[in-house]
Amino acid sequence: METIVQHQKQFQYAEAYISDMLVLKDIFLETQNVKIGDQSFGLPFLLAKNKDEVVAFASLVINKKDEISFKIYDKSRMTESEKENFFSRAERYFKNNNTPNFKDPTQLKSSINNLISWLNP
Repeated sequence: METIVQHQKQFQYAEAYISDMLVLKDIFLETQNVKIGDQSFGLPFLLAKNKDEVVAFASLVINKKDEISFKIYDKSRMTESEKENFFSRAERYFKNNNTPNFKDPTQLKSSINNLISWLNP
């Protein structure tokens, strides 16, 4: 009997750093079909990579209730279970982080505004 080997993609998860921002901005612009970043880009904190390619990221945002939450932007290269796994990791990271951007909406708004000003020409 033959054994068929299936190679699954192995995603690596990492914190988002300033050096990742231009790639994350490109994902945001592509997925949102916009030309310039805005407040909905948020403040990225976690990313998913397939080999060396960033395929998704989680970003802190201010929701309609003026509360801190997060949103995931992805290039549609993940299966539903991979998306769920990334969401779970982002949710755990979000809940366990106590830095001001994760707990203080005023601080987060300021950080997002600064990041957007830096990213947009």
